[in-house]
Amino acid sequence: MNSEQNPSQGPPGRVAGLAGRLRAPVLIQFIKFGTVGVANTLLTFVVYTLLLKVFGVWYLLASAIGFMVGATNGFILNRKWTFAEHVGDSLTPVRWAVVQGCGLGVNELLLYLFVHDANLDKLLAQAFATIFVTVSTFFANRAWTFRTPSSLSA
Repeated sequence: MNSEQNPSQGPPGRVAGLAGRLRAPVLIQFIKFGTVGVANTLLTFVVYTLLLKVFGVWYLLASAIGFMVGATNGFILNRKWTFAEHVGDSLTPVRWAVVQGCGLGVNELLLYLFVHDANLDKLLAQAFATIFVTVSTFFANRAWTFRTPSSLSA
């Protein structure tokens, strides 16, 4: 008789199942998305800071421009790496634009509220807004923009 236990036959199987879920595609995708997000955030903050501090552009416009530069970079990197198994169609860029447009709207609203109502520094306010927008756009992009048959059932 085989000494290995079937994963569905008790605690060792449950531990293996948990370990399998920790390696699940969503976690790996989130890590990749986060890595791309760090690159995008750095790019966005560089553009935002240059426009704001060097060129004197109004902070909301500087944020929108920086966000669009980061979003474009993010689309390219996420399509090629994070969601590489996604075959894509002609609507993928449109879905990405809708998600990022919503993300931009939320980002601008939060930035405005943080600066005007909470009296935060503009750079700190942008950092806080970025955290919320990054998490929400990951899940929207995973569920809608780069959906695959397996992610529809997950």
